[in-house]
Amino acid sequence: MVIFPLADDNTDRRIVPFVNYALLAANIFVFVVLQGLGRNEGFTLAMACVPREIIEGKDIPIPPREVEHPITHEKFLIPSPPPTPIPVYFTILTAMFMHGSFMHLAGNMLFLWIFGDNIEDALGHVRYIIFYLLGGVLATLAHIAFNASGPGSLVPSLGASGAISAVLGGYLLLFPHRRVRVLLFRIITDVPAIVAIGIWFLFQLIEGLGMFGGDALGGGVAYAAHIGGFIAGLALVKPFMIGK
Repeated sequence: MVIFPLADDNTDRRIVPFVNYALLAANIFVFVVLQGLGRNEGFTLAMACVPREIIEGKDIPIPPREVEHPITHEKFLIPSPPPTPIPVYFTILTAMFMHGSFMHLAGNMLFLWIFGDNIEDALGHVRYIIFYLLGGVLATLAHIAFNASGPGSLVPSLGASGAISAVLGGYLLLFPHRRVRVLLFRIITDVPAIVAIGIWFLFQLIEGLGMFGGDALGGGVAYAAHIGGFIAGLALVKPFMIGK
């Protein structure tokens, strides 16, 4: 990634963003305790979201498969997922709180830490949690739509990045000129949010043109979820501001 956020200006924040803190804690708890730091593959695969299962409304037997990491080219085996112990539709929500690796978790939580508190400050606690969850659901539905058929339809997906993309879309619309400290081409500098988030979204579009779908477990990136979540955030944040 050519740009990586490090911090933003919070000098005008009015409330303690305890909902954002709770979301951070929930994601960390799920990965550390329930996923066993990623070692509990049975739980992770059972509670991840599989596009075709959502479309058909039922568990589908998925054979184990070998995948290759797109950067390191390391090959590893994804075992067959166990049966989902809850209605498969609920995996749209459970998948939002799980991650495929420590780095996957750390990257998402950094983005949520930097940008989520500002959206909570603007919307208020209750509206923020609804905005976050709705943005995540819409992002996952976008991922499912682009993986309704083909090999990607049986690939488990998970991660908070769809919901966080909605947060980024809302942030860009509400705070386009807010200064964000970023690592840009190995240089630490301050840029307006429209630059920091704009470059991030452009990267999603460019990469997503050839890689819509993907999944964290398979070493890929769900660009359709990122793009769908970002657009959802842009569309939802102003209606959520009505009456504020």
